[in-house]
Amino acid sequence: MEQIKAICIHCGYEFYPRVKSPKKCGECQKPWPLQQTNLVQKPQQHSKNNTTVKKGITSINSGTVTSPNGYWVGATFAGMKTYREDKLDLAILLSGKPCTTAGVFTTNKLKSHSVALTQERMVLGQARAVIVNSGIANACVGYHGYNDAKSMSAKAASHLGLNPNEVLVCSTGIIGVELPMSLINSGIDRIEMKDDGGSLMARAIVTTDTRIKEIAVSFDLDGVKTTIGGVAKGSGMIHPNMATMLAFISTDATIESTMLQSMLEESVNLSFNMITVDGDTSTNDTVLLFANGASGTNTIKENTKEYALFKKALTQVCTYLAKEIVRDGEGATKVIEITIDGATSISDARKAARSIAGSSLVKTAIYGNDPNWGRIVSAIGYSGAAVVESKIALYINGVCLMEEGIPVPFHRDSIIAIMSEPEISLKVNLNLGNSQATAWGCDMTEAYVTLNSAYTT
Repeated sequence: MEQIKAICIHCGYEFYPRVKSPKKCGECQKPWPLQQTNLVQKPQQHSKNNTTVKKGITSINSGTVTSPNGYWVGATFAGMKTYREDKLDLAILLSGKPCTTAGVFTTNKLKSHSVALTQERMVLGQARAVIVNSGIANACVGYHGYNDAKSMSAKAASHLGLNPNEVLVCSTGIIGVELPMSLINSGIDRIEMKDDGGSLMARAIVTTDTRIKEIAVSFDLDGVKTTIGGVAKGSGMIHPNMATMLAFISTDATIESTMLQSMLEESVNLSFNMITVDGDTSTNDTVLLFANGASGTNTIKENTKEYALFKKALTQVCTYLAKEIVRDGEGATKVIEITIDGATSISDARKAARSIAGSSLVKTAIYGNDPNWGRIVSAIGYSGAAVVESKIALYINGVCLMEEGIPVPFHRDSIIAIMSEPEISLKVNLNLGNSQATAWGCDMTEAYVTLNSAYTT
């Protein structure tokens, strides 16, 4: 069925209006004109069959968390966020068959009650579904928060025909507000599960995000098409380890739970734990990975080519979602990629890269197109990584500004010009060893201050 697709010039939100000529954006509510609309086919999910695919990892067009075999998503607007056209705030992801699960959670000592319950349920190893609400964090509300999380999972389990222990719970939004359980219960009753509903979940979990974040890739295991898909949310309170972010990843591969957990942790360390927007770590951060074996492949064994390929694909999915989060940083106009080479250890390389990515002075300089490289080397100096000034080489978008610790003359206007690009590359070679790491961040603008100065008002 053909529909008119609208793209807001104010916030970049893409949506399919319910009326032919909508008067305002479905996300930011600002008025027309939106960008020129065109008749397009509504995005179609890929065919879920076990056809053989070419070697390597292939990105799936319009791929999402329901792209792998055997997953369903349903979503609705329950009323936890201010109503706007096409807005959703409650979603369920379900595996049609038993699966293994893995999870990585916030390091904040003040955890959301939803996180606490999910961590307990993960130990039982029975999870097949997760229910997610956005708009309210279910954090710092006393014992009611834990009871509400249990009640939400029980209601979802009843709706799906599952045991409550098979349903995990995630929340995101404002801290210190209790969940409106009557609205949530009514919302759950309205949810209809769809095997192509992944994009609904991507929409339902957002808060200050300006765009949805989803991906799926496929590859060949045992001659059978195998898929990994995922969705994520995150825009502010982003800082290792992890960020104000939720990510839900699914696969139809067959993997034992301990191995799945190990691979997820390694992939998260290379992706979600290497991004920052504003230096804050939230109470609700969660990454969940479900593996249901619905593709029919053999169980993946450690130290095999199948293991290496799956791990590479999983890291690719996590890295894409992580970079989309910083690209959508609150008020951000640029993505910054920081690469550290020549460190004495991977730990030192990560320390240096994350220190630069998290520096407010670096972030504001990038926003203003200011080639003030002294801020970059200063961030390395206090990072805790081993560093020798006389060995440092520094590049901005491939242009050398420092060599052997000494400034290199450069044409200032030319550097300012290349720093006006939407993606900025900062590369530093410490020339002390062979270890390397990459981090991602974004610039910091007036819009970030404006948004966060009135977040609840």
